[in-house]
Amino acid sequence: MATVLVYATEPVIRDQITLSIGRSPGAGVDLTYVVTEHADEVIGYADKGVPDLMILDGEAWPTGGLGLCRQLKNELSPCPPVIALVGRRDDRWLGQWSQADAVLMHPIDAIELARTVVRLLNPPVAAAAADKERT
Repeated sequence: MATVLVYATEPVIRDQITLSIGRSPGAGVDLTYVVTEHADEVIGYADKGVPDLMILDGEAWPTGGLGLCRQLKNELSPCPPVIALVGRRDDRWLGQWSQADAVLMHPIDAIELARTVVRLLNPPVAAAAADKERT
């Protein structure tokens, strides 16, 4: 069972994220969620090693998920994988600046988000599935 931390200040965004992914987005990937609207809670959970994956909303306010991601990536070793959500296509570069492992766009594409979660949580299985598709 993997733990996914979801950070967004808007309740509708937090709900969209968890509902889009579900409890079992792929074979062998079962999830539990920690959901918060407070950046200090994200840091606290991350410091304790709670999440296996974090999804941070770049549009969160007053502490944006992109700055929070960069802080965590620079302060935690190892830092769990992070998916950053951005509001505009032109903001994808900020996701790269934040050192996010994946950058996705609002509005949330449920299929893309679920696939990204599975890939980041289970890279060897995802790579094997991709190899199998190619043959």
